[in-house]
Amino acid sequence: MVEIADRIAYSQGAYLAGHRALKAGAPVLCDCEMVGAGIIRRYLPCDNEVVVTLNDPRTPEHAQAIGNTRSAAAVELWEPHLEGAVVAVGNAPTALFHLLEMIDAGAPKPAVILGFPVGFVGAAESKAELAAHPRGCDFIALRGRRGGSAIASAAVNALAAGLPEER
Repeated sequence: MVEIADRIAYSQGAYLAGHRALKAGAPVLCDCEMVGAGIIRRYLPCDNEVVVTLNDPRTPEHAQAIGNTRSAAAVELWEPHLEGAVVAVGNAPTALFHLLEMIDAGAPKPAVILGFPVGFVGAAESKAELAAHPRGCDFIALRGRRGGSAIASAAVNALAAGLPEER
């Protein structure tokens, strides 16, 4: 059995920041449809909006315009929703890298970044960058190549459901 608990990196305030953001009605911004599909809507305390812009009709053209991937372009479409949001990245390292670049350039900061992109190219590096330089954002990430949509969705569901004594 694969153990991941010792690979989790997080900021001290990550749970509270994410849980409180959801209770305040913050949107959940997802890098792919599978992350959004895995979020259990009945757990969301305020019928929070789940935003996935990867398949937005503007995304392919915007990707060409910025010379980056569709995943990175989709993240730029989050900007109106970004301040205080819960961000869940479970697929694309380029989405996480681009989000961090946007924050560096002055974009609004989310309440918490859930960094779980998976793969051999850029996944470990994007999560290492988040953990080493979180840009004043709370975060939870899985170090290394492992991750994925199911883990990102599970993290959102856990933040939404709260601790057992809070239910």
